[in-house]
This record gives sequence, structure tokens and C-alpha cells, in this order.
Amino acid sequence: MATAAFVLIAYLIGSLSFAVIVSRAFGFPDPRSYGSRNPGATNVLRMGKKLAALLTLIGDGGKGWLAVFLAARYAAACGVDATGVATCAVAVFLGHLFPVFFGFKGGKGVSTAGGILLAINPWLGLATVATWIVIAVLFRYSSLAAVVAAVFAPLYYFFLFGAREMLPALILMSALLLWRHKTNLLNLVAGKEGRIGERKTGEAA
Repeated sequence: MATAAFVLIAYLIGSLSFAVIVSRAFGFPDPRSYGSRNPGATNVLRMGKKLAALLTLIGDGGKGWLAVFLAARYAAACGVDATGVATCAVAVFLGHLFPVFFGFKGGKGVSTAGGILLAINPWLGLATVATWIVIAVLFRYSSLAAVVAAVFAPLYYFFLFGAREMLPALILMSALLLWRHKTNLLNLVAGKEGRIGERKTGEAA
């Protein structure tokens, strides 16, 4: 019962789509209606407001960190084991992908995954975020950076900490993130993928 409660709370935290919340606060259109139609920081940046994109990034990353932190900090006292904490990590990630508060139309999970990894272990999170930054700076493709970081995250965890309870959860989240980026990968191959900060033709400044 306690495990189910923690998992539900994690999912509800993940369902807070900060791209939509921040866009409404700034008077922007729904991020699911323009650009890549993905409610994430990169798409919000297309509106030209770096502050809005930064707040989206912090919010989506912060909710991933918060859900796992709360589970890791308080779950044991309620009889929830390490597998339950790993399930909470997956739940907050699924909440971002399929948010109950926003018609189950969520983002691709990059920022939230970063927050989750930082909560699991700061070094794991920093290594994965550093991988994203390096690829993003070199190639200026957010999707490419996300895919490369998603592939490396479980490997970092395995080599740093071994095969523990969290590893299957990380593999599942990485697989989901790759699945959510399938269209981006096809666009990359076709040379049609938008670069970071690039606005589509006809978009508002």
C-alpha cells in the first residue's frame, strides 16, 4: 500500500508539465501547438524568451529530482524497498510523458530524466548532463544530445555502481526516451531536424 502511494505521488508530480505552465504564465501559445509540438524547454526557447525556457528546464528537472528524493528519503521508513524507489523513478518519468493534468500529452522526458539521475546520484547525473551538453554544443541538436545521453546513462550507472535495483528502471527510461525521439532521429537522417534556438519559418518572435 505504501509503495502504491509513493508511486502515485511520483506520477502526479511528473504530470506537472512546466512547459505548459510557464507558457501560460508568460502568455505564450501552448507549446504543443507550434514548433516541434513538444512541451519542453527547447521548444519554449523557440518563442525567444530564454527565461521561460530556463524556468521550464528547472521545473521539469526539479520535479524528477523531487519525486526520487522524497522516495529515497522517506520510503524506507514506510516499508518501501529499493525496487519501490526505482518504480517511483519510472512513475515520475511516465507522468512527464503522459501527464494526467494535460490530456496525457507530455514531453519527451530529457529534463525530467536529468533530475531523476541527479537524485539517484549526483555524479551519475552530472556525467549524463555533461554528455548532453558536449553533444549539444558540438552539433546544436537537442534530440541528438538527448539520445546519446540516454544511451550512456545506464552504462555510467552500471560501471560506477554495478547492476543494482535501479539499473532496470534506467534502461526502461532510456528506451522510452529513445522511442519518444524516433521522429527526431528520422529527421536527423533526412537533414530536417531543427537546431537549438532555431525558429520555424513563420513562427512568432
